[in-house]
Amino acid sequence: MNTSKNSVSKDIRAMQNGDKNRRTLIQIVVAVVLIGLVAAIAFFVVNKDSTSGEASPAGGSGAQLTPTSLTENGAIRFGNPDATTVISVVEDFQCPACKNFESISGSTLQQVADAGNVAVDYRPISILDRFSNGTKYSTRAASASICVAENDRDSWMNWHNSMFAEQPAENGNGLSDDKLVEIAAAAGADSPATASCIADGSYTDWVTTQTQSVLGEGINGTPSVRVNGTDITNPTPENILAAAAAAGN
Repeated sequence: MNTSKNSVSKDIRAMQNGDKNRRTLIQIVVAVVLIGLVAAIAFFVVNKDSTSGEASPAGGSGAQLTPTSLTENGAIRFGNPDATTVISVVEDFQCPACKNFESISGSTLQQVADAGNVAVDYRPISILDRFSNGTKYSTRAASASICVAENDRDSWMNWHNSMFAEQPAENGNGLSDDKLVEIAAAAGADSPATASCIADGSYTDWVTTQTQSVLGEGINGTPSVRVNGTDITNPTPENILAAAAAAGN
């Protein structure tokens, strides 16, 4: 009789152990499935972010580059590269005040640079991306400025003036990359290298870093005009020329 009871007990324990093993196996299978599902979702999100033009409006598919033709502080220099007097102009292509400044003082800056005894440095930055509905127009335009400087330097000033002439209104979508390429080509910056550079957003990362560097110098708005590091609070043609003369020219 005891033998029969022991046999039954063993059978019950075996069944219990079998149930426990099955539950463990099921739990393992469920865990593996959940891990795979989470991994698949993560891959989808990362892939979407890396390829969606909406998620990454300021950059294309090209590799990010570092300019090689600029000054040590990231300026596009015109005039005498060795001049002791340097007029530095910080601008954002989305900035209406910059457009107004260029309409008043831009030709004076070009004349001073052409005279050959003063250097004029242009430092494009992007502080107004918030006014282009998420398309990061300021960053894309500043990146395009470096594309032109690197590949079609002789056309840069024409391109610069055209960009302000066609400046989009704030709180819109900004200009498309195709439009930026079109403006560049019309201004003489029509090399394939410039077009692909603009389309790829090749300098957007550099622009972001450069903007932080410029802001770190105490510049908190655009346009900002300095002569040998001294601010010109009202950068009219007369004040710019007076500051340059006071600096030794």
